[in-house]
Amino acid sequence: MSVVTLEKPIQHIGLADWQAKQWQNQQTNDTRRDDAFNLRHESRQLRNETRIRTDWDTYHNNVRLADRVTELYRWRDMIQACLDRVNSEINALKDEKFSTEREIDALGIPLGVVSECISMRDNRLGAELTYDDADTELKKELCVVEAVKKHLMERSLAAWEKINKLQEVKFKLELDLNDKSEAREIDKEQLGLDKNCANISHKTDPLRIAKGSIPYESWLEHSRYTKLLADSELQDTYKLREALFVVRERSRNDMRAQRDTVDFTLRKRIYETQKARNELEWQQKKMREEMEKVQAEIINLENSIQDKEDAMKLAETRLENRSYRPGFELARDEAENGLKDEVMQLKQTLADIFGKLNCAKATYNALEDQQLIIDKDLANKSQSLMTDVRCLDMRIRLRTGEFAGPATDTDRNIVLTRMEKEIPPN
Repeated sequence: MSVVTLEKPIQHIGLADWQAKQWQNQQTNDTRRDDAFNLRHESRQLRNETRIRTDWDTYHNNVRLADRVTELYRWRDMIQACLDRVNSEINALKDEKFSTEREIDALGIPLGVVSECISMRDNRLGAELTYDDADTELKKELCVVEAVKKHLMERSLAAWEKINKLQEVKFKLELDLNDKSEAREIDKEQLGLDKNCANISHKTDPLRIAKGSIPYESWLEHSRYTKLLADSELQDTYKLREALFVVRERSRNDMRAQRDTVDFTLRKRIYETQKARNELEWQQKKMREEMEKVQAEIINLENSIQDKEDAMKLAETRLENRSYRPGFELARDEAENGLKDEVMQLKQTLADIFGKLNCAKATYNALEDQQLIIDKDLANKSQSLMTDVRCLDMRIRLRTGEFAGPATDTDRNIVLTRMEKEIPPN
């Protein structure tokens, strides 16, 4: 059985509809072309504007990067100059500290010499062990040297602390300098990039704030603070170096003045002791002469006594022999009276001579005792004199070529104390 298919009948439109359709298509085509033209124009305008904006943005950022590199160069030069000054000040302060420490070590000689002089002068004997001006000035010199040593040690400790601070500042400067140098190289590298470089690419979240980043004002404040810190420490260091130099020179002047005072008092004491010793030597000489005279007088008195004893014996013998006269011849005549008067006179004379002999012996003993005292005092003064001269000989180590004169220290002290005539020639 066959199926018959019925075709849909074709609908015909009118001419007016066809013309309207043609006009509508024409209008649509014109609109589409206008839209395309406008799109192309706007696109070209957008491309030009964005290209110009991008070029200018790139230019301005290149200028900013160049300014940043220049600023980093400037700060790097300032920090480098500060670092060079810090290194120079560290070396200079180390030299000053070394000089101060060497000065402290050199104070061992004055301390030893002064202590040895005091100990040596304490070995004086008898009345020579006195609290004289030389002893006072020596102890004052010891106090001066100890005070100088203490002051120099305090200054040396302050220099050591300042060197540590400068080392810290140096570390901060070096760290800041390295950071700025690295940042400068990074910015220079970014300044050299362009859109045609091969090592550029899209990055994940490029607009993020980098961890640890700080505002520009904080960076500028940190840089200024670092420079101000270095300048402040450098200024303090310069003052400290000046103080170290001044305290060393002042200490030397104080010690030199005290040393000259001690030397003068020692020479004065030597002169006084020498004068007293010369006086004692003259007294000793006169005492010995007087002892010899008294001893001769004692001998003369003893001889006189012996002579008077013989005369006494003669007179007594005559009286005894005349007592044997016989009878009326045993008369108390002038001869007997004269002999009796002679005996009485001789007894009185012997008593007087014996008294004078005892006085002479007592005087001789007193002179001998005084002679022993003079000898002991003279020995003490000689020992004290040689002690002070040896002190001057030891103290010559405190001088460094300031005295141009005799070849040896002993000769110099002999000249200063005027003992040329006191010392026998070789």
